[in-house]
Amino acid sequence: MSRTQEGGPAPDTGRVRTKDAGPRPSGRPRPDQPLRARWDPTDDSGRPRVDRDSQPEYKKQSALGRFVSTYGWRAYAIPVLIVLTIALIVVTVRDAGGDGLADTAAVNPDSAARNTDISTETRPIGAPVGDIQAAALPAGTLPQGGPFTEQGRKTFRVLRGAGEKVGTGGQEYTYTVEVENGLNPQDYGGDPTFAKMVDTTLANPRSWIGDGRVSFRRIDRGEPDLRITLVSSGTTRELCGYQIKLETSCFYPPQARVALNEARWVRGALSYQGDDIAYRQYLVNHEVGHGIGYADHEPCRENGALAPVMMQQSFGVANSEIMALDPDMEANRSFVCRPNPWPFPTK
Repeated sequence: MSRTQEGGPAPDTGRVRTKDAGPRPSGRPRPDQPLRARWDPTDDSGRPRVDRDSQPEYKKQSALGRFVSTYGWRAYAIPVLIVLTIALIVVTVRDAGGDGLADTAAVNPDSAARNTDISTETRPIGAPVGDIQAAALPAGTLPQGGPFTEQGRKTFRVLRGAGEKVGTGGQEYTYTVEVENGLNPQDYGGDPTFAKMVDTTLANPRSWIGDGRVSFRRIDRGEPDLRITLVSSGTTRELCGYQIKLETSCFYPPQARVALNEARWVRGALSYQGDDIAYRQYLVNHEVGHGIGYADHEPCRENGALAPVMMQQSFGVANSEIMALDPDMEANRSFVCRPNPWPFPTK
């Protein structure tokens, strides 16, 4: 038993007494007692604090370390998933850039093959010739669809409207937009709709202005370089020929007439699978291509690539189909391309 000075209080030994147990550390209740808070929260008599600043060898945990400690294996998986996602996006954009475009060498026209004196020709350019019957060319038959005029009046009207030059090419082609008299406007959508399709197609950078060699300007009076004309199927046969019994279009140099067959304008082609807008863009670009000097047709140059615009896509996008119209064409018969309405689709 501790001794005290007479009349003085017993010194604080830091322990408390209980009825049935010995002393316990200050501030800690017995197991059968509820937890209680310290009386003096500022009391530093408990576990001593470590002065980390005075220990140079001690390093505080970095933000990355705390992230890893918190998320465990997920901390490694998240950045890996981010990297894989970015890589997938890059590959997708690269493959789908320009609508899944293939190597431009397999699509762009060969400027060396262009005949700038095409207007001096006296025969139709682009009409197929041969002894093949339509039944042997199912891909070239006219799809089912709306009505069209079989025979117009063989006279033409120039649609009003002139525009600014489009393109930067040094060789400018003026053109008129014309329609054969006798066609039913309800069949082809009317004159303004036809003219707008022609204008917007030629002004598109993916069209013939894309390589900077030619430019176009629409006029509605005077003599144009090209007369882009919607023509009945009967008059088209007179201009372009009908040796092969298929609805076709052509360029007829004696009249500078880009003859667009109304039957094709309304019905399209099986190869375009009902995409009438894309087919009409193709029809304008293909026949205007003949008008500016690309007289020869081209095959599919690379299997699975976009078809060259000077390929006879009205009759198919497989070499085996178009080579039946042109036996002298040299190409791999097994190649099949995808429909493409543009000379320079990557512009």
